Amino acid sequence: QVQLVESGGGLVQPGGSLRLSCAASGSIVSIHVMGWYRRAPGKERELVASITSDGSTNYADSVKGRFTISRDNAKNTVYLQMNSLTPEDTAVYYCNCDAFSKERGSLLPRRGDYWGQGTQVTVSS
Repeated sequence: QVQLVESGGGLVQPGGSLRLSCAASGSIVSIHVMGWYRRAPGKERELVASITSDGSTNYADSVKGRFTISRDNAKNTVYLQMNSLTPEDTAVYYCNCDAFSKERGSLLPRRGDYWGQGTQVTVSS
């Protein structure tokens, strides 16, 4: 099992910045991909950004040039630096990881997809 704890959300004015953090814990063997998704009111969940263990990144077109994803492998933590925020960025942001973990009662690691509880980001004047 892997647990993800997010922090850093809040209220910010248009043009402002926020930095989200997500720390993974549990019986982690390895984490291949960590990423951020978001769900805005009335919209489907979408991928915002992702990063692999070797540092390869992927961004949604809507956030390229404004958001930066990074990770600290030693701390099993992923970050999302969000700059030049607009009201369209308002959403609940979810941390996600693709990881291998030791399950209770199993001798072999198991690959799974894990989600955080979400953190609210509101961009408003």
